[in-house]
Amino acid sequence: MQPKLNRLGLGGSATPSPPSSPLRNSPRVHRRTPKLGSAVRPPPPRSLVERVTGALLSLLLRRQGVFLFAPLIYVGLIIFCMGTISLESMPRIISRPAQGSLYRSPQLYHRLKAEMDADNSTDALATIWKHSYKGGTWQPCINMSTNELPESHGYIYIEANGGLNQQRTSICNAVAVAGFLNATLVIPNFHYHSIWRDPSKFKDIYDEDFFIQSLKNDVRIVDKVPEFIMERFDHNMSNVFNFKVKAWAPIEFYTNFVLPKLFEEKLVRISPFANRLSFNVPTPVQRLRCLANYEALKFSVPISTLADKLVSRMREKSANGKYVSVHLRFEEDMVAFSCCIFDGGEEEKKEMNAARERGWRGKFTKRGRVIRPGAIRLNGKCPLTPLEVGLMLRGMEFTNNTAIYLASGKIYKAERNMGPLLEMFPFLQTKESLASAEELAAFKNFSSRMAAIDYSVCLHSEVFVTTQGGNFPHFLIGHRRYLYGGHSKTIKPDKRKLAILFDSRNIGWKALKRQLLNMRMHSDSKGIERKRPNDSIYSYPCPDCMCLYNKTEAPRPPQKTDSFNQTII
Repeated sequence: MQPKLNRLGLGGSATPSPPSSPLRNSPRVHRRTPKLGSAVRPPPPRSLVERVTGALLSLLLRRQGVFLFAPLIYVGLIIFCMGTISLESMPRIISRPAQGSLYRSPQLYHRLKAEMDADNSTDALATIWKHSYKGGTWQPCINMSTNELPESHGYIYIEANGGLNQQRTSICNAVAVAGFLNATLVIPNFHYHSIWRDPSKFKDIYDEDFFIQSLKNDVRIVDKVPEFIMERFDHNMSNVFNFKVKAWAPIEFYTNFVLPKLFEEKLVRISPFANRLSFNVPTPVQRLRCLANYEALKFSVPISTLADKLVSRMREKSANGKYVSVHLRFEEDMVAFSCCIFDGGEEEKKEMNAARERGWRGKFTKRGRVIRPGAIRLNGKCPLTPLEVGLMLRGMEFTNNTAIYLASGKIYKAERNMGPLLEMFPFLQTKESLASAEELAAFKNFSSRMAAIDYSVCLHSEVFVTTQGGNFPHFLIGHRRYLYGGHSKTIKPDKRKLAILFDSRNIGWKALKRQLLNMRMHSDSKGIERKRPNDSIYSYPCPDCMCLYNKTEAPRPPQKTDSFNQTII
């Protein structure tokens, strides 16, 4: 009987423990030893490549840090291999411009012209603008003050810079600030600009007496600073303290900084003043903006008289009394500033370089500045040409019988560029074609007065088309909403999409027309937008300047207020 080998009672005949690992000199871990007396074959000699490769692998395995050099080794091998290949056998890579980056609209027009002329679709003026507010209609409802104003804290003198509509921003903001601070507003002075070159005064463009009378219960307005105040400053406005207000300043800035100085000096100056007040302001301030822009600012009698004549003439020349107005920005300075390339070749390039240097010395030739015309076009920043405007409107189903009023300055290369648009819309008119030379003589050399005429005729058109943006359409869109029950009736095209469409080499007329009709419908639906918190009341008068009434409810007259914005109940 065998003795027990452990405390579990397992003897030698029991299941043995696992065997120990073999020794290092065990034959199991070595190659089999050749038999005694047999010949040993030496390994074959290795080539130089094999020896180098083996040495590199051995080095890499022993020194892992060498892996950092692996990319250099890889690149070196690629360069070595490339050196053995002839470049003539390599395929050529042809760089093609992105679709939409080139101006190819003339080619598209010539290719589709016959099919476009044969299209007998219904006139868009008979079917356009189907959208409306389901809940009711919008009507102007600006509260009107009735009580007398308290004693003024002093005078505010502002200098309005920019063109016609930028000056309009300054005027409305100045009214709002003066009313909020209980100050007397001096009729704004218009700054003479090197581009607009218009010396017109406030009364040359607007009805000054009507402006003062309309705001008499809200803001004191005078045409000049009283002599006893100017004596304190030696009758020199440059001696008056001038606030340099940052753009879109909050109304609190005027309370915290301008008002104390106003108490102290009784006269303060703010220059320049365009866009120096935030869009997001309290309701009383917003009400004064609405009142100034939509009710108090009326063009002077000479401008409004001629504009009314042009509106009547446009309606007489149209088949149904309706016409389309187009704001076309294709003047030389706009084409130059955009840095876009059209089809004028080297002559156009030289002219645009010269125009950029005249208007913006050194701005476009700064060291390191790179101008990419293709990217500008793809981003929708190039001004539409007259030809592109015609293509777009014909694709939106405006027939060649449509009466069009063209609002613009002097078109760049008008003899060449206006030809296709006139072919597509032979009933196109401008203020120069509608008015006689004698009627325009008083306005001819004043850019702001001419712009005011265009503004008035566009305001009363059935449809307004904007092509480049800016202050002109910004104000017109809102003003048309104010007049037409909250609906702007404006076509604002997607120029990024147009760049691609007009560069399509294989697109047919029906496909192009389908895309443009969708764009028109989108503009129609966007025409009834309401103002969001940081939007401008100059484009979105609803709901700050207008009220929504149910379809069965008659519009109420504006409420009367007995103070800055305290409504009488």
